[in-house]
Amino acid sequence: MSVILGDGMYMTIDDVKTKLNEHIGNKVTINYNLGRNKFEQYEATIKELYNYVFIVEFGNEIKSFSYSDVITRTIKIKF
Repeated sequence: MSVILGDGMYMTIDDVKTKLNEHIGNKVTINYNLGRNKFEQYEATIKELYNYVFIVEFGNEIKSFSYSDVITRTIKIKF
């Protein structure tokens, strides 16, 4: 069973941090809502967690997302 963060559940920033901390180094799927029916999907590895953002790596690229992106459903993370 896979869990999707940012999909229909109420979470706080601490809840998101805790859940992501359990999956550092693991592969995840990130669906990023760019608005106006535009989406990007990444198969990424969670690298590091900081106070306000977390870092993911896919291929040779590194991206950062904020925990509030998960809470506001701008991104959805599937473990």
